[in-house]
Amino acid sequence: MAKAKETILEIDLKALKHNFEFLKSKVSKNTKMLAVVKAFAYGSDALEVAKYLQDLKVDYFAVAYTYEGVALRDAGITTPILVLHPQPTSFDTIIERCLEPSLYSQRVLDAFALTAQNHKQTNYPIHLKFNTGLNRLGFAEVEIPQILATLDKTKSIKVCSLFSHLAASEDLNQKVFTSKQIELFKSIADQLYQKLDYKPFLHQCNTSGIINYPEAHFDMVRSGIGIYGFGNDPKTNTYLKPIATLKTTISQIHTLKKGESLGYNRGFITQKETKTATLPIGHADGIKRQYGNENGFVIINNQKAHILGNVCMDMIMVDITNINCQEGDEVIVFNQTHTAEILSKNVQSISYELLTAVSQRIKRVFHR
Repeated sequence: MAKAKETILEIDLKALKHNFEFLKSKVSKNTKMLAVVKAFAYGSDALEVAKYLQDLKVDYFAVAYTYEGVALRDAGITTPILVLHPQPTSFDTIIERCLEPSLYSQRVLDAFALTAQNHKQTNYPIHLKFNTGLNRLGFAEVEIPQILATLDKTKSIKVCSLFSHLAASEDLNQKVFTSKQIELFKSIADQLYQKLDYKPFLHQCNTSGIINYPEAHFDMVRSGIGIYGFGNDPKTNTYLKPIATLKTTISQIHTLKKGESLGYNRGFITQKETKTATLPIGHADGIKRQYGNENGFVIINNQKAHILGNVCMDMIMVDITNINCQEGDEVIVFNQTHTAEILSKNVQSISYELLTAVSQRIKRVFHR
């Protein structure tokens, strides 16, 4: 790969394929694979990632919001798209663009059924989300009779799937709790199967669920962070390849005397002569202020260069006192070795937050 001459995010599509195939190898050949491509495919590029995965014959995509699904349709994605958190104001668009809503409460179920009826739809596919312990979105088990009554009154919609979300599948210390979630979901599905004259397919596992709970793979599994190269577990991480590399370059080098200050609010005062490099990346690009004041670091010529002072909107300054480098040299913010997970841990965060914070103004470069 060419050395960076500006701030870029490189996306390794071969690594994406590797991760997809590794996760697919963990489920039976009859189990569908859903790829979560919300939040610009976890900060990478939703359109390119979705096109690539569609070519790999992924069964479903999931996005958080309707406009994300519309963008995929505009890019030529024909694979089914599940919208995980739709709002009633977007229900017309969902139908017009052949998206499939997750309906998680009686309010949204009633609203979507009415919208589908107004669009003269028959058996429009919907997905019912059940709360089994995450306590974020989802119907409760006690609401099943009301759900069935609603379904019985209309032919405009048809349940395509029943699903839920595991709360702590990456933490084996929470195995009792997770097993209770799985059993509750099975009970909910059984109750609905007894009353419906068809069987919606089932899905509950996220990336960590795919690895740790094969008994809950059901008819489909969902992977978000896993396909981007992180398994929420050091052992699993060894089988995955982070797809994103964030690179930048040294714009200018300064030598500061003892007692001089650096950056806004004089956030860093030198205790000795210090050599610094200014890089064209800042909190508007996703490097949040908590990475400043030596909490975060980048890699220059295979050595750590800690971020000094306060992170600026468009720039950071790093300590290169003991690093042999020059203006124009490449800088690694994160890659497959110095990963987003490693960097984010320095500020008690997670890879998800750092990856999804990468600004859309940063140029994307794809490697196939």
